[in-house]
Amino acid sequence: MSEIEAQVANLSLKETKPKEAKPKKAKGGEAATSSLAEPPAFIEHRNRIFDELFQKQKEEIAQKPREKIAITLADGSEREGLSWETTPMDIAKSISMSLAKALVIAKVDGVLWDTLRPFEASAKLELLDFENEEAKMVYWHSSAHVLGEACELHYGCHLCNGPPIEDGGFYYDIAVEEGSERKVLPSDFAPLESLANKAIKEKQPFERLMLSKEDLLRMFEYNKYKVHLINTRVPDGTSTTVYRCGPLIDLCRGPHVPSTGSINSFAVLKNSASYFLGDANNDSLQRIYGISFPDKKQMTQYKKFLEEAAKRDHRKIGVQQELFFFHELSPGSAFFLPHGTRIYNTLVNFIRAKYWQRGFEEVMTPNMFNVKLWEQSGHLQNYEENMFGLSVDKEKFALKPMNCPGHCLMFGQRDRSYRELPIRFADFGVLHRNEASGALSGLTRVRRFQQDDAHIFCRQDQVGEEIKGALDFLQDVYGVFGFTFELKLSTRPDKFLGEVSVWDRAEAQLEQALNEFGTKWEFNRGDGAFYGPKIDITIRDALNRAHQCATIQLDFQLPQRFKLQYRAPTSTNDEQTGVASDFQQPVIIHRAILGSVERMIAILMENFAGKWPFWLSPRQIMVIPIDKDIYDYAAQVQNSLHEAGFYADVDLSGDKRDKKIRNAEIAQYNFICVVGAEEREEVSVNVRCRDDVESKARGKTVPLPSFISQLHSIKDSKTMVSRLLN
Repeated sequence: MSEIEAQVANLSLKETKPKEAKPKKAKGGEAATSSLAEPPAFIEHRNRIFDELFQKQKEEIAQKPREKIAITLADGSEREGLSWETTPMDIAKSISMSLAKALVIAKVDGVLWDTLRPFEASAKLELLDFENEEAKMVYWHSSAHVLGEACELHYGCHLCNGPPIEDGGFYYDIAVEEGSERKVLPSDFAPLESLANKAIKEKQPFERLMLSKEDLLRMFEYNKYKVHLINTRVPDGTSTTVYRCGPLIDLCRGPHVPSTGSINSFAVLKNSASYFLGDANNDSLQRIYGISFPDKKQMTQYKKFLEEAAKRDHRKIGVQQELFFFHELSPGSAFFLPHGTRIYNTLVNFIRAKYWQRGFEEVMTPNMFNVKLWEQSGHLQNYEENMFGLSVDKEKFALKPMNCPGHCLMFGQRDRSYRELPIRFADFGVLHRNEASGALSGLTRVRRFQQDDAHIFCRQDQVGEEIKGALDFLQDVYGVFGFTFELKLSTRPDKFLGEVSVWDRAEAQLEQALNEFGTKWEFNRGDGAFYGPKIDITIRDALNRAHQCATIQLDFQLPQRFKLQYRAPTSTNDEQTGVASDFQQPVIIHRAILGSVERMIAILMENFAGKWPFWLSPRQIMVIPIDKDIYDYAAQVQNSLHEAGFYADVDLSGDKRDKKIRNAEIAQYNFICVVGAEEREEVSVNVRCRDDVESKARGKTVPLPSFISQLHSIKDSKTMVSRLLN
């Protein structure tokens, strides 16, 4: 076994490694605040190989024939160029220097392309700036390389993986030297930023080099993590690219920004623990997160956004408002306290009422199934590691991670007629998914949860109407919460199940439904699931953060796996095969609006910053008596409100009136009812509305029956703002 193979076989960092310069020990156990006295030896080793092979690549490119080519821009205009010489940056400069300065990345014939990489033939060109989503990912990927450079110089560490993050920013996983107690600390952030800004100031170009697998293994022989990635992701006899910026050379497909100088504002945000390849059986690593922007104003805005997001963190609000908690004896499973359960049940009942209006039938299915079910559905083969398994009577069982196979059993338990379709099964059953412990995060990533899950069994000719109904359902629910949303139609991927003609018809029905829906949408071509096209729905909250909760997904596979069929009119041609048949296969539409109820509660909590609208609020009314003589009347008011179906409390503590009012405001009660002798005499309440600033000073006296009537109107309307009528 070679040394490289031995490194791959043992991912425990216990192999003997070449001597490298060690970081100086900081006094008093503090983190070092500058780069190493001597750069790690592997930097010189990498650069020597890079320089040798980069020169060869330049010579090969110099020998390529220079031919006239046509570069077609997005507006249809053309520019003339030379193959192997003209670059996208040259084209940008020929248009305007401001365009060239803002340029992040190019797209050549639909493929992301380095702006300094020459065209090889005539092509279509798109020039992308930071406002483009793909360009943002490239920008943050390049910034991750700058962070990696700083980490190597600061820690003398081995780099593992450094991708951009869809939600914004990037991270790098690093491994420090075996036996070292060095840990990433917040005190390291400033020196890392200093090293990163030094690299940015130097405007280090990103240089692309194609290497064979053999040369890659030689270049990264010092780093067992890179060796593992090369051996597992680069087939024998092939090649891939590395990129250099300054002293850093990293295994990377690219592409990248022109130089580190494109990064104008850079910050290190936080650190955490991680595992190599996200597997807890592998080495423990240290992860460092960062963010960057082409404009310092954007950085200022982003930091303000982080401050606001921290204030709205649902984990913080959940504790403050006593809504839920987690316990180490059941990690990833939330304990919903009484007030949290009020919100949970209100959301479920809200959807349940919509089901009644829209023709859904609620069902209940078992929590535990023999794994034979999951083998039949295909989930066991692809999802077993995320399922909780157990042994029952010497048979393997598993807790259900989704409802669809159980609903297939329901549909297939008796003969069905075409006249019954569509059948809409809805299920709030408890689901369990064995998420990695490191991935668990408050209510947004849990192991035990419920969904507003539904499966529609319909004929092919009913798909369009059912999709329109699902979209209308979506708008109905999200409109109540004040969410805006974006829609994408994901079409047939390269690997798919079924006939092309069936896919084409289904996609046409989805497209027609989206067009008739009237909201702007776009294609996401080739990104459908292998078993059917889908509509991806992304909502935007009050901080303009994107969340994907809803699902509208066509499925041609499960009906086949479960041999589902319905009796069609005599001699009707089968919609899948075109052959006359008395029985045909239904289509399944997977549909959820809230998605995980737990996750939706977290999103709503942060969207409303804990200021729940009245209909959803777990603390709707606080009754405050002026003195002890009014305690009995205050209790009567609370009881009347309770009997009317509202969450009402009464403060009978010894605090003064103003203190009681302030406590109720902090607790986010929607209405505060102050009662004294006058209110008792009139059977009225003096009302302060949380969402009405003018009423907070003195309140408004309202007869109790009128107040209750107005509360019913506010609750039924599900308005976001709670105010009484004048």
